[in-house]
Amino acid sequence: MQKVLVSASHFDTLCRDAYQLLEANGYQVLFDPARSFPAYTTQELENHPDREDIVAALIGMDDFRDEGKFKALPNLKAVAKFGVGVDNIDGEMAKRYGVAALNAPGQNSNAVAELTVGFMLDLLRHVIPLHKAMEQGGWPRFIGSEIKGKTVGLLGFGAIARLVAQKLRAFDVTVLAFDLYPNEKLAEELGVRMVSREEVITASDLVSIHIPATPETYHLFNRETIASMRDGAYLLNPARGALVDLDALAEALLSGKLAGAALDAFEVEPLPAGAPILKCENIVLTPHTGAETKESYYNVSMTTVQDILRVLKGEKPVHCVNP
Repeated sequence: MQKVLVSASHFDTLCRDAYQLLEANGYQVLFDPARSFPAYTTQELENHPDREDIVAALIGMDDFRDEGKFKALPNLKAVAKFGVGVDNIDGEMAKRYGVAALNAPGQNSNAVAELTVGFMLDLLRHVIPLHKAMEQGGWPRFIGSEIKGKTVGLLGFGAIARLVAQKLRAFDVTVLAFDLYPNEKLAEELGVRMVSREEVITASDLVSIHIPATPETYHLFNRETIASMRDGAYLLNPARGALVDLDALAEALLSGKLAGAALDAFEVEPLPAGAPILKCENIVLTPHTGAETKESYYNVSMTTVQDILRVLKGEKPVHCVNP
């Protein structure tokens, strides 16, 4: 029997419809809820008893930039990322092995957008520090700030950033955005002003990052970039950890250059216990949880599984990053 290997967590509980869809089409789902997620090593796949029968893989953080994985799965036809970012899949390498690289764009965008707006409110009102103070028996009287009247800068104007802009319309803010391929019409409809990357960074009270991690954007927010931000500004990164130099950010927070930061992604995950960022005060740190909602699990699982089935039936998938 042909089999689909799944290394995305909660597939047996939050993705039952997708699980059953694979089975209804005659495929056995290889999912081990007892294993330590999120990834299979190359050695594990080389020694996997079912490796000859695996025709598709639905992955979380597995590194499919390693050619050894493609060699270990000789009958693989599709590898699908449980999410949007495919920086852990080498699309060209997959193509050489006849493997379609799939993802689920837009299916978890609302979850990330809602978390982003929540970050903004948490930072402006110091929700986390105040909570910590109360845990210690304190009752601090902190004077926060309102989001109304602030300038929010969106670095990137893709699906998530557009949803953030849409949600911010209710807060009476000015929204600036930069994108390499700006959609001026949609920006106008959402009341967003498209500007340069530099203006987003230097003119915003809150800067929210919504761009992919590439060699060109590695540590885009370094000491120099952060120094160009407004004094007392806030930095939010619900995107990719490699975009921010955490040490430079920690320095800016400790010095008072920035008033706060919220991060959902980190260059090294899990975040090391001794990371300097943990010594900072007004921070909100979440363990790459932006897409972790029941709704997004359903949407992503159904989108990826439907495309996997299209590939296995010889049909054209809807979301393929290496056509």
